[in-house]
Amino acid sequence: MIFETERLLVRRLKNTDASDFYELMRDPEVMHPIPRKTLSRKKSDLRLKELIELEQKSDTNIWGFTKKSRSEIIGICGFLKNNKNEEEIAYSIAQKFWGKGYGTEIAKGLIDFSFDVRKTSKVTADVNIENDKSVKILEKIMTPSFEFYNIKDDCIDRRYQIKKEHWYRLYKS
Repeated sequence: MIFETERLLVRRLKNTDASDFYELMRDPEVMHPIPRKTLSRKKSDLRLKELIELEQKSDTNIWGFTKKSRSEIIGICGFLKNNKNEEEIAYSIAQKFWGKGYGTEIAKGLIDFSFDVRKTSKVTADVNIENDKSVKILEKIMTPSFEFYNIKDDCIDRRYQIKKEHWYRLYKS
């Protein structure tokens, strides 16, 4: 286990997560707001293998998360580096678990982990401005800083950020 929140456990991805991972990667409702194309089973399996291997080679960490009462992953989450080499959180949740507060819970858990364990001073999140669900989550817990054209994903992203001292003042005091 990497860390836990009130209802969720975050752990390393495993090859046995292939079916649950594919459920995320094949769902257009999950993938298009990011925006990313859905994946075939073969491409999903290859992507899962890449993510498992990536953790051993870089600062990028993508993990699976489960409800404490279940073993199958209900989403993926982790850390990337943005174009300014700053800590960036990322998460994606299976559609059948939307609207239950898991997005906010995992985002807060990632921020806590970043400040408490990874010892960062600022956390960011980039989101496609048309990804209403993620925008709503990030608006609750972070501050928007600017918008930019994301060449790779061909969309307008908004960068959110929060500094450690502000996070601690809001959520740790």
